[in-house]
Amino acid sequence: MKRYQKLLPVGVLVLVAGVLLGMQLGSFLSSDNAAQSLRKLQTAFYRINEHYVEDVDSAELAESAIRGMLENLDPHSVYIDAERMRRVREDFDGSFEGIGISYEFIPGSNDADTLTVLSVIPGGPSEDAGLLSGDRIIEIDGESAIGFEGEDVQRTLKGPRGTEVAIKIVRPHYAEPIDINITRDRIPLYSVDAAYMIDEATGFIKVNRFARTTYGEFLEELSALKEQGMQRLLLDLRGNAGGYMEMAVRMSDEFLKDEQVIVSQRGRLEESNQVFNARPRGRFEQQPVIVLVDESSASASEIVAGALQDHDRALIVGRRTFGKGLVQQQLGLNDGSALRVTISRYYTPSGRLIQTPYESGDRKDYYDSKEALFEEDATLSLNEIIEQVPDSLKFQTDGGRTVVGGGGILPDYIVEVDTASVFMQELLRRRLDHVFIRNWLDEYGEELHSRWDGEREAFIQSFTIDEEMYAAFLSYMQEEGIQIVETRPDVTDGPVFTVAEVEAERPFIETRLKGRLAVRLYDYKAWYPIIHQVDHAFLESMKLWTEAESLSANY
Repeated sequence: MKRYQKLLPVGVLVLVAGVLLGMQLGSFLSSDNAAQSLRKLQTAFYRINEHYVEDVDSAELAESAIRGMLENLDPHSVYIDAERMRRVREDFDGSFEGIGISYEFIPGSNDADTLTVLSVIPGGPSEDAGLLSGDRIIEIDGESAIGFEGEDVQRTLKGPRGTEVAIKIVRPHYAEPIDINITRDRIPLYSVDAAYMIDEATGFIKVNRFARTTYGEFLEELSALKEQGMQRLLLDLRGNAGGYMEMAVRMSDEFLKDEQVIVSQRGRLEESNQVFNARPRGRFEQQPVIVLVDESSASASEIVAGALQDHDRALIVGRRTFGKGLVQQQLGLNDGSALRVTISRYYTPSGRLIQTPYESGDRKDYYDSKEALFEEDATLSLNEIIEQVPDSLKFQTDGGRTVVGGGGILPDYIVEVDTASVFMQELLRRRLDHVFIRNWLDEYGEELHSRWDGEREAFIQSFTIDEEMYAAFLSYMQEEGIQIVETRPDVTDGPVFTVAEVEAERPFIETRLKGRLAVRLYDYKAWYPIIHQVDHAFLESMKLWTEAESLSANY
């Protein structure tokens, strides 16, 4: 069997684009029918350009034709235009060159929003230059930044490493704007959101996608947690839509024994048929593992969850995953755009195809069927779900447990969605916690930065929302039109909640306020140790270590 390796290019698939780019492709076509179809398409393209009543945008016509061809294949074969491809490449290459901030827009009059620093990336050029969360950027290289949109930010703040950008900021409580020069640098985009010790024995790692750097980041955090005494791991893949298959294979390898199958793939072309096996001396082969997943865990995330479930290596906890069992090859075109074309299906070690069934080209029906499946899951127990699955889609793990294919990874332990109260839905929908903390930092930011600068762990452990801050938040909500009353009136005008309803949510409110503050004082990694205090799936998983330890003991 082949060891895992980078997927081989499938060059023949670039034919789809070549039709419309004037390439001489006849010698590559595999049949007379294909050649005839190509000539037909090419003729139609030229005749539309020559004879249509109005001028035709050839590039737009070509892109429409490419999209049309892909729409008739499967839901995951897509065309990515050049601009979006640039952003995708940055995201999955794991870095870009710029000033190192996350930002937001504060709404202004006449759609003239203000670009505002949400947080600065630790160790990046903006932190070195002294930017702070809450700073309003009003000029960039002499150009007004008021009314900027996302594309304007990318255009002006990103740039080659070593180049300088001059910005002018307004800082709350400062009488005059401040001029700051920042030298751009390479800015890492981390795929590991957070890694920390939950308790003396339990480590936590949150992975948000599988980029080129993911395995290295994961290994670094895994080693650091082991040095801190980690004896068991909670791996969070919720919301992780996937990425590079190779990174999922390498991560899985760290948990599995030598020669155990991680995943296999089968396609029409010989080079698409591969089996990926684990290598010896994985760094976490014996210790208990729990993997958290949900309906947004897809593709590479499902490879990891499927491999560890089929080998009885980890306890999978959460909700049924997305169900993407197709492997795409990314094929670049000459203008920087790309095709992402399905070249094979992948199968878990027990032989499961976890791809959700689809009709070619019908994306709406595809996603509607997923939504219906998730809703049905919410009404059934794990055993009830398994019982109604056809025998052809039932498989056995190494230890004889029943697992199912045909639409995602079904967890070993299902955690129901923690439905927010009507009050919390209103708060979250309007992002009132987010905006309040921004306003609070405008008022008290200098004091908070001075007190807690460089004290991330101390902040997480000891900072509390005091009565003054909580009362200010209640007042802010009422200013925003949410009425808080002792007794609900028979007739209401706008959102009305009782004091008792609001007080029942106080732990959740205070936790979110603290978490939002931590993100702005430090970075997004500080969010997780705080929000986990009210994270239903996280708290449920922490009760399941007996089951996870039983799996590892018998592995």
